[in-house]
Amino acid sequence: MLVTAILLGATLAIALFGLMVGTLQLSVHDVFAALSGEATKMTRTVVVEWRLPRVLAAIIFGAGLGVSGAIFQSLTRNPLGSPDIIGFTSGSYTGALIVIIVSKSTSFVGIAAGALIGGITTAILIYILAFRKGTQGFRLIIVGIAISTILNSLNSVLLLKSKAEVAFTAAAWGVGSLNGISWAQALPGMLTVVLLLMCAAVMSRPLREMELGEDAAKSHGIRMERSQLALILVAVVLTAAPTAVMGPVSFVALAAPQIALRFTKSAQSLAPVAAMGAFLLLGADIVAQRIITGMILPVGVVTLSLGGIYLVWVLFRQARSAS
Repeated sequence: MLVTAILLGATLAIALFGLMVGTLQLSVHDVFAALSGEATKMTRTVVVEWRLPRVLAAIIFGAGLGVSGAIFQSLTRNPLGSPDIIGFTSGSYTGALIVIIVSKSTSFVGIAAGALIGGITTAILIYILAFRKGTQGFRLIIVGIAISTILNSLNSVLLLKSKAEVAFTAAAWGVGSLNGISWAQALPGMLTVVLLLMCAAVMSRPLREMELGEDAAKSHGIRMERSQLALILVAVVLTAAPTAVMGPVSFVALAAPQIALRFTKSAQSLAPVAAMGAFLLLGADIVAQRIITGMILPVGVVTLSLGGIYLVWVLFRQARSAS
Protein backbone atom coordinates (compact mmCIF):
# COMPACT_ATOMS: atom_id res chain seq x y z
CA MET A 1 0.00 0.00 0.00
CA LEU A 2 2.85 2.38 0.82
CA VAL A 3 4.61 1.74 -2.50
CA THR A 4 1.34 2.18 -4.40
CA ALA A 5 0.63 5.46 -2.60
CA ILE A 6 4.12 6.77 -3.33
CA LEU A 7 3.88 5.81 -7.00
CA LEU A 8 0.44 7.41 -7.34
CA GLY A 9 1.74 10.58 -5.71
CA ALA A 10 4.72 10.69 -8.06
CA THR A 11 2.43 10.05 -11.04
CA LEU A 12 0.13 12.90 -10.04
CA ALA A 13 3.14 15.19 -9.62
CA ILE A 14 4.51 14.53 -13.10
CA ALA A 15 0.95 14.70 -14.48
CA LEU A 16 0.69 18.24 -13.13
CA PHE A 17 4.08 19.00 -14.66
CA GLY A 18 2.85 17.60 -17.97
CA LEU A 19 -0.15 19.93 -17.90
CA MET A 20 2.10 22.91 -17.21
CA VAL A 21 4.88 22.51 -19.77
CA GLY A 22 4.72 23.00 -23.52
CA THR A 23 4.88 25.77 -26.08
CA LEU A 24 2.63 27.73 -23.75
CA GLN A 25 4.17 27.59 -20.28
CA LEU A 26 1.58 27.63 -17.48
CA SER A 27 1.72 27.93 -13.72
CA VAL A 28 0.09 25.60 -11.19
CA HIS A 29 -2.58 28.26 -10.65
CA ASP A 30 -3.29 28.43 -14.40
CA VAL A 31 -3.74 24.66 -14.59
CA PHE A 32 -6.18 24.47 -11.68
CA ALA A 33 -8.05 27.50 -13.03
CA ALA A 34 -8.41 25.77 -16.40
CA LEU A 35 -9.61 22.53 -14.79
CA SER A 36 -12.20 24.44 -12.74
CA GLY A 37 -13.39 26.47 -15.74
CA GLU A 38 -12.16 29.82 -14.42
CA ALA A 39 -9.30 30.38 -16.89
CA THR A 40 -9.34 32.11 -20.27
CA LYS A 41 -10.68 30.21 -23.26
CA MET A 42 -7.19 29.76 -24.71
CA THR A 43 -5.73 28.41 -21.48
CA ARG A 44 -8.68 26.07 -20.97
CA THR A 45 -8.35 24.75 -24.53
CA VAL A 46 -4.64 24.05 -24.07
CA VAL A 47 -5.06 22.28 -20.72
CA VAL A 48 -8.40 20.49 -21.07
CA GLU A 49 -8.57 19.74 -24.80
CA TRP A 50 -4.91 19.24 -25.72
CA ARG A 51 -2.83 18.23 -22.72
CA LEU A 52 -5.28 16.49 -20.37
CA PRO A 53 -6.26 13.70 -22.85
CA ARG A 54 -2.60 12.93 -23.40
CA VAL A 55 -1.78 12.83 -19.69
CA LEU A 56 -4.80 10.70 -18.75
CA ALA A 57 -4.21 8.35 -21.67
CA ALA A 58 -0.59 7.84 -20.59
CA ILE A 59 -1.69 7.09 -17.00
CA ILE A 60 -4.52 4.69 -17.87
CA PHE A 61 -2.78 2.97 -20.78
CA GLY A 62 0.40 2.61 -18.73
CA ALA A 63 -1.59 0.96 -15.93
CA GLY A 64 -3.22 -1.38 -18.43
CA LEU A 65 0.07 -2.39 -20.02
CA GLY A 66 1.66 -2.96 -16.62
CA VAL A 67 -1.15 -5.23 -15.43
CA SER A 68 -1.14 -7.08 -18.77
CA GLY A 69 2.57 -7.79 -18.34
CA ALA A 70 2.02 -8.90 -14.74
CA ILE A 71 -0.66 -11.38 -15.81
CA PHE A 72 1.53 -12.93 -18.51
CA GLN A 73 4.56 -13.09 -16.24
CA SER A 74 2.47 -14.77 -13.55
CA LEU A 75 0.98 -17.30 -15.99
CA THR A 76 4.36 -18.14 -17.51
CA ARG A 77 6.30 -17.72 -14.25
CA ASN A 78 8.98 -15.96 -16.28
CA PRO A 79 10.07 -12.28 -16.26
CA LEU A 80 10.21 -12.40 -20.06
CA GLY A 81 6.53 -13.35 -20.27
CA SER A 82 5.36 -10.04 -21.71
CA PRO A 83 3.07 -9.11 -24.62
CA ASP A 84 6.10 -7.42 -26.21
CA ILE A 85 8.06 -10.67 -26.19
CA ILE A 86 5.24 -13.17 -26.74
CA GLY A 87 4.03 -11.44 -29.89
CA PHE A 88 0.64 -9.91 -29.15
CA THR A 89 1.96 -6.40 -29.85
CA SER A 90 3.27 -7.58 -33.22
CA GLY A 91 -0.16 -8.99 -34.00
CA SER A 92 -1.77 -5.64 -33.27
CA TYR A 93 0.76 -3.94 -35.53
CA THR A 94 0.04 -6.42 -38.32
CA GLY A 95 -3.69 -5.78 -38.05
CA ALA A 96 -3.15 -2.03 -38.26
CA LEU A 97 -0.75 -2.41 -41.21
CA ILE A 98 -3.28 -4.47 -43.16
CA VAL A 99 -5.87 -1.73 -42.67
CA ILE A 100 -3.46 1.06 -43.61
CA ILE A 101 -1.75 -0.62 -46.57
CA VAL A 102 -4.20 -3.13 -48.01
CA SER A 103 -7.42 -1.13 -47.57
CA LYS A 104 -5.55 2.22 -47.90
CA SER A 105 -7.53 3.59 -44.95
CA THR A 106 -6.00 6.12 -42.57
CA SER A 107 -9.08 6.63 -40.41
CA PHE A 108 -8.50 6.28 -36.69
CA VAL A 109 -11.47 3.95 -36.25
CA GLY A 110 -10.26 1.61 -39.00
CA ILE A 111 -6.69 1.46 -37.69
CA ALA A 112 -7.85 0.93 -34.11
CA ALA A 113 -10.22 -1.86 -35.17
CA GLY A 114 -7.46 -3.52 -37.20
CA ALA A 115 -5.02 -3.37 -34.27
CA LEU A 116 -7.60 -4.78 -31.86
CA ILE A 117 -8.58 -7.64 -34.19
CA GLY A 118 -4.93 -8.37 -34.99
CA GLY A 119 -3.96 -8.60 -31.34
CA ILE A 120 -6.87 -10.87 -30.38
CA THR A 121 -6.38 -13.11 -33.45
CA THR A 122 -2.69 -13.50 -32.65
CA ALA A 123 -3.50 -14.38 -29.05
CA ILE A 124 -5.95 -17.08 -30.14
CA LEU A 125 -3.42 -18.54 -32.58
CA ILE A 126 -0.63 -18.61 -29.99
CA TYR A 127 -2.93 -20.18 -27.39
CA ILE A 128 -4.03 -22.93 -29.80
CA LEU A 129 -0.46 -23.73 -30.89
CA ALA A 130 0.83 -23.69 -27.30
CA PHE A 131 -1.99 -25.85 -25.92
CA ARG A 132 -1.04 -29.46 -25.27
CA LYS A 133 -2.65 -31.05 -22.23
CA GLY A 134 -2.77 -27.59 -20.73
CA THR A 135 -0.87 -24.39 -21.37
CA GLN A 136 2.62 -24.27 -19.92
CA GLY A 137 4.37 -20.93 -19.53
CA PHE A 138 7.62 -21.83 -21.29
CA ARG A 139 5.80 -23.28 -24.30
CA LEU A 140 3.63 -20.16 -24.51
CA ILE A 141 6.72 -17.94 -24.62
CA ILE A 142 8.50 -20.06 -27.25
CA VAL A 143 5.44 -20.23 -29.52
CA GLY A 144 4.86 -16.53 -29.00
CA ILE A 145 8.42 -15.63 -29.99
CA ALA A 146 8.10 -17.78 -33.13
CA ILE A 147 4.79 -16.17 -34.13
CA SER A 148 6.21 -12.72 -33.36
CA THR A 149 9.19 -13.37 -35.66
CA ILE A 150 6.89 -14.44 -38.48
CA LEU A 151 4.66 -11.40 -38.00
CA ASN A 152 7.63 -9.03 -37.93
CA SER A 153 8.78 -10.47 -41.26
CA LEU A 154 5.26 -10.07 -42.66
CA ASN A 155 5.17 -6.47 -41.43
CA SER A 156 8.46 -5.74 -43.21
CA VAL A 157 7.14 -7.22 -46.45
CA LEU A 158 3.96 -5.15 -46.22
CA LEU A 159 5.97 -1.97 -45.68
CA LEU A 160 8.36 -2.72 -48.56
CA LYS A 161 5.52 -3.49 -50.98
CA SER A 162 3.53 -0.35 -50.19
CA LYS A 163 3.84 3.16 -51.57
CA ALA A 164 6.24 5.53 -49.87
CA GLU A 165 3.63 7.82 -48.29
CA VAL A 166 1.54 4.89 -47.07
CA ALA A 167 4.61 3.14 -45.66
CA PHE A 168 5.62 6.34 -43.89
CA THR A 169 2.19 6.61 -42.24
CA ALA A 170 2.31 2.96 -41.15
CA ALA A 171 5.86 3.23 -39.86
CA ALA A 172 5.02 6.39 -37.91
CA TRP A 173 2.06 4.65 -36.27
CA GLY A 174 4.26 1.64 -35.51
CA VAL A 175 6.63 3.65 -33.33
CA GLY A 176 3.91 4.31 -30.74
CA SER A 177 2.95 7.88 -29.94
CA LEU A 178 0.58 10.00 -27.87
CA ASN A 179 1.25 13.11 -29.97
CA GLY A 180 -1.92 14.95 -30.93
CA ILE A 181 -4.25 12.53 -29.16
CA SER A 182 -7.77 13.85 -28.56
CA TRP A 183 -10.67 12.94 -26.30
CA ALA A 184 -12.50 11.28 -29.20
CA GLN A 185 -9.51 9.01 -29.85
CA ALA A 186 -8.53 8.29 -26.25
CA LEU A 187 -11.86 7.93 -24.44
CA PRO A 188 -13.03 4.55 -25.90
CA GLY A 189 -9.65 2.97 -25.22
CA MET A 190 -9.43 4.44 -21.72
CA LEU A 191 -12.92 3.19 -20.78
CA THR A 192 -12.05 -0.27 -22.10
CA VAL A 193 -8.83 -0.39 -20.08
CA VAL A 194 -10.53 0.81 -16.87
CA LEU A 195 -13.22 -1.88 -17.25
CA LEU A 196 -10.63 -4.60 -17.83
CA LEU A 197 -8.51 -3.40 -14.90
CA MET A 198 -11.54 -4.02 -12.69
CA CYS A 199 -11.92 -7.48 -14.24
CA ALA A 200 -8.23 -8.18 -13.55
CA ALA A 201 -8.69 -7.10 -9.92
CA VAL A 202 -11.60 -9.53 -9.56
CA MET A 203 -9.48 -12.34 -11.05
CA SER A 204 -6.40 -11.62 -8.96
CA ARG A 205 -7.09 -14.53 -6.57
CA PRO A 206 -7.01 -17.25 -9.30
CA LEU A 207 -3.88 -15.59 -10.67
CA ARG A 208 -2.11 -15.76 -7.31
CA GLU A 209 -3.22 -19.36 -6.78
CA MET A 210 -1.86 -20.41 -10.18
CA GLU A 211 1.53 -18.94 -9.27
CA LEU A 212 1.78 -21.70 -6.62
CA GLY A 213 1.61 -24.38 -9.30
CA GLU A 214 -1.09 -26.33 -11.10
CA ASP A 215 -1.59 -28.94 -8.38
CA ALA A 216 -1.90 -26.36 -5.61
CA ALA A 217 -4.30 -24.24 -7.66
CA LYS A 218 -6.55 -27.21 -8.43
CA SER A 219 -6.56 -28.27 -4.79
CA HIS A 220 -7.86 -24.78 -3.93
CA GLY A 221 -10.74 -25.11 -6.36
CA ILE A 222 -9.28 -23.17 -9.32
CA ARG A 223 -10.38 -24.34 -12.76
CA MET A 224 -7.07 -24.00 -14.54
CA GLU A 225 -7.96 -23.87 -18.24
CA ARG A 226 -10.98 -21.63 -17.77
CA SER A 227 -9.06 -19.23 -15.52
CA GLN A 228 -6.01 -19.20 -17.80
CA LEU A 229 -8.11 -18.47 -20.88
CA ALA A 230 -10.03 -15.69 -19.13
CA LEU A 231 -6.83 -14.09 -17.80
CA ILE A 232 -5.13 -14.31 -21.20
CA LEU A 233 -8.15 -12.67 -22.85
CA VAL A 234 -8.12 -9.84 -20.28
CA ALA A 235 -4.36 -9.35 -20.68
CA VAL A 236 -4.53 -9.37 -24.47
CA VAL A 237 -7.24 -6.70 -24.60
CA LEU A 238 -5.35 -4.67 -21.97
CA THR A 239 -2.51 -4.63 -24.52
CA ALA A 240 -4.57 -4.34 -27.70
CA ALA A 241 -6.76 -1.42 -26.55
CA PRO A 242 -3.83 0.97 -25.84
CA THR A 243 -2.04 -0.27 -28.95
CA ALA A 244 -5.11 0.49 -31.05
CA VAL A 245 -4.99 4.12 -29.87
CA MET A 246 -1.29 4.99 -29.67
CA GLY A 247 0.45 2.20 -31.56
CA PRO A 248 2.77 -0.47 -30.12
CA VAL A 249 4.68 0.80 -27.07
CA SER A 250 7.36 -1.50 -25.72
CA PHE A 251 9.06 -1.82 -22.31
CA VAL A 252 6.16 -0.87 -20.02
CA ALA A 253 4.47 -4.29 -19.91
CA LEU A 254 7.86 -5.99 -19.67
CA ALA A 255 9.44 -3.88 -16.93
CA ALA A 256 6.64 -2.49 -14.75
CA PRO A 257 5.80 -5.81 -13.00
CA GLN A 258 9.44 -6.59 -12.23
CA ILE A 259 10.26 -3.09 -10.98
CA ALA A 260 7.15 -3.10 -8.78
CA LEU A 261 8.11 -6.54 -7.46
CA ARG A 262 11.52 -5.26 -6.43
CA PHE A 263 9.95 -2.34 -4.57
CA THR A 264 7.20 -4.31 -2.81
CA LYS A 265 9.03 -7.67 -2.40
CA SER A 266 5.62 -9.24 -3.00
CA ALA A 267 3.60 -10.41 -6.00
CA GLN A 268 0.29 -10.45 -4.14
CA SER A 269 -1.32 -7.35 -5.67
CA LEU A 270 -1.76 -5.81 -9.10
CA ALA A 271 -2.24 -2.30 -7.67
CA PRO A 272 1.48 -1.37 -7.41
CA VAL A 273 2.06 -2.81 -10.89
CA ALA A 274 -0.70 -0.61 -12.34
CA ALA A 275 0.73 2.43 -10.53
CA MET A 276 4.23 1.64 -11.78
CA GLY A 277 3.01 1.22 -15.36
CA ALA A 278 1.21 4.57 -15.20
CA PHE A 279 4.31 6.26 -13.80
CA LEU A 280 6.63 4.74 -16.42
CA LEU A 281 4.53 5.56 -19.48
CA LEU A 282 3.69 9.11 -18.35
CA GLY A 283 7.29 9.75 -17.37
CA ALA A 284 8.55 8.41 -20.71
CA ASP A 285 6.08 10.59 -22.59
CA ILE A 286 7.19 13.72 -20.75
CA VAL A 287 10.83 12.81 -21.39
CA ALA A 288 10.01 12.37 -25.08
CA GLN A 289 8.33 15.77 -25.18
CA ARG A 290 10.71 17.96 -23.27
CA ILE A 291 14.09 16.53 -22.36
CA ILE A 292 15.44 14.76 -25.42
CA THR A 293 16.87 17.34 -27.87
CA GLY A 294 14.10 19.79 -26.96
CA MET A 295 11.67 18.35 -29.51
CA ILE A 296 8.50 16.30 -29.32
CA LEU A 297 9.27 12.64 -30.01
CA PRO A 298 6.97 9.61 -30.01
CA VAL A 299 6.88 7.97 -26.59
CA GLY A 300 7.71 4.63 -28.22
CA VAL A 301 11.21 5.90 -29.05
CA VAL A 302 11.98 6.40 -25.37
CA THR A 303 10.35 3.17 -24.13
CA LEU A 304 11.99 1.10 -26.87
CA SER A 305 15.44 2.42 -25.96
CA LEU A 306 14.91 1.80 -22.25
CA GLY A 307 13.28 -1.57 -22.97
CA GLY A 308 16.29 -2.81 -24.91
CA ILE A 309 18.60 -1.96 -22.01
CA TYR A 310 16.22 -3.57 -19.52
CA LEU A 311 15.88 -6.75 -21.62
CA VAL A 312 19.66 -7.16 -21.80
CA TRP A 313 19.83 -6.72 -18.01
CA VAL A 314 17.13 -9.36 -17.40
CA LEU A 315 18.87 -11.85 -19.71
CA PHE A 316 22.19 -11.15 -17.97
CA ARG A 317 20.66 -11.78 -14.54
CA GLN A 318 19.04 -15.02 -15.70
CA ALA A 319 22.28 -16.24 -17.24
CA ARG A 320 24.21 -15.41 -14.08
CA SER A 321 21.61 -17.18 -11.89
CA ALA A 322 21.72 -20.26 -14.09
CA SER A 323 25.51 -20.43 -13.89
